[in-house]
Amino acid sequence: MKIAYVFATDMAATYKLATMILPQIEQGTHGVDVVGMFFFDDNLYPLRKGDPIGERLASIAAEKNILLMMCDQCAIKRNLAVGELHQCGTGEVTPKDVVEGVHVGCFPQRYSALAPANPEQVITR
Repeated sequence: MKIAYVFATDMAATYKLATMILPQIEQGTHGVDVVGMFFFDDNLYPLRKGDPIGERLASIAAEKNILLMMCDQCAIKRNLAVGELHQCGTGEVTPKDVVEGVHVGCFPQRYSALAPANPEQVITR
């Protein structure tokens, strides 16, 4: 089964992703094909360049072709993207100071980026 994760609740990336999901993906025991991850609010912070969680995630995402995407508005507000709030949702916002392979956008960009992977289920954490 192909799934995509949305990390939207407090500490979802630093707890659920970092201590459960990511180790299972790295070990090949997660049980599903993860095709994408979308990050909101403070869940963006592990994606900063040099962060141990983000660096591990970037490595496994590149190996397994997993889309990593930050909410553009959340990224601008946390200085992890270049752009203005009025550009959110347009695809004009770009990532800044994050691990390799991270994209930034809103739902329109997420839908189009995930379409080729055809996820069967989306899980929000």
